[in-house]
Amino acid sequence: MSIKALKAFHDFEPAVDDFGEAVIKGLSQSPKTLPCKFFYDEVGSQLFEDICELDEYYPTRTEIGLLNGHAPEIAGLIGGGAHLIEFGSGGSVKVRILIDALDHMGSYVPIDISRDHLVQAAAGLARDHVDVPVVAVCADYTEDMDLPDLGDGPRIGFFPGSTIGNFTHDEAVDFLSRAHDWLLGGGLVIGVDLMKDEAILNAAYDDSKGVTAAFNKNILVRCNAELGGTFDLANFEHEAKVNHDKGRVEMHLISLCDQLVRVAGRAFSFRQGETIHTENSHKFTIDGFHELAEEAGFSPSRHWVDDNQLFSVQFLEAR
Repeated sequence: MSIKALKAFHDFEPAVDDFGEAVIKGLSQSPKTLPCKFFYDEVGSQLFEDICELDEYYPTRTEIGLLNGHAPEIAGLIGGGAHLIEFGSGGSVKVRILIDALDHMGSYVPIDISRDHLVQAAAGLARDHVDVPVVAVCADYTEDMDLPDLGDGPRIGFFPGSTIGNFTHDEAVDFLSRAHDWLLGGGLVIGVDLMKDEAILNAAYDDSKGVTAAFNKNILVRCNAELGGTFDLANFEHEAKVNHDKGRVEMHLISLCDQLVRVAGRAFSFRQGETIHTENSHKFTIDGFHELAEEAGFSPSRHWVDDNQLFSVQFLEAR
C-alpha cells in the first residue's frame, strides 16, 4: 500500500522502548514483571488475532456487535463533518463500522506507534473510502503530542477494545486527560469491559485450546530469540487470575521450579512458585468508569451494553 493514498502522513518519530532494558528492569523488580506491550511481535500479534476468534473470548465479538447494532445512534451523536481520531489504530478494523454509518467526515486520523503497519492499514482504508481524507499520525498516544491542524469540525476520539483496562487508575486518568485536551470539546467513543462472573473471565483468559497461554509465553520466546535468553518454556506455566480487590484479571507466568535464567547478559534466579506479572486487564462497572471519566474532564453522555452485560461502548463528551 502506498503512502500516496493518504491525505497526509505525520511522523513524530516516537521513541521505541528498548526491549532489553525493559526486560532487565522488569525482572530486577520484586515481584518480577514484563511489559505487556512487548507481547506484540509478529507471532504475538497473530496469536492475539487467534484469541479474538475463540468461543471463550467475548470482548471482540461483543464490542463489534454493539458497534454494528448502535452505529446509527453513535453516528448521530458524532454528527457531520467530524474528524474521527483513533488512538492505537492497529489494523483500523472496528472504525470502519462507524465510518460506514457517518454521512460525511472531516477526516479519519489513525494514530499508532508502529509506522509500517500504520501506513499499510491507513492506506488500505483510504483506498476503500475514497471520500474520507485519511491523515495518519505515527506517535505514541500515551505521551504528550500536538495533533496536526485538522481544520473545522468536531474532533471525536475512538478507543475500542477496552485497552483502557490495561492502564492503572492513574495511567487511565492521565491518558483520558490528554485525550480530553486533544479533542477540543468534542467527544470520545470508547470500549469498556465490565465486571462479570469469575468463570467467564477465567475461560476468556485461560482458554481450553491454550492459545492465551502460548500468547503469554511468547514474550519468553522473544527474550530467547532477541536477547540470548535461556528460558525453558516447559519450566513456566501460564496463569490468569481475578484480583477482586483491584478489579482486574492478571496474567502471570509461574516458575515451576527453582531455576537460574540468563537474558540480556544478566542472570536472574527464580524460586518455585515465583511469578512474572505480564498483564493487567481492569474491569469496570458503568458507574465506576463514569467516575474515572469525570476525573479526566469528560461528561458521560450515552452507553450501550449487550444483553448479557458483558461489555459496554460509551460516548463521553469532552466538556
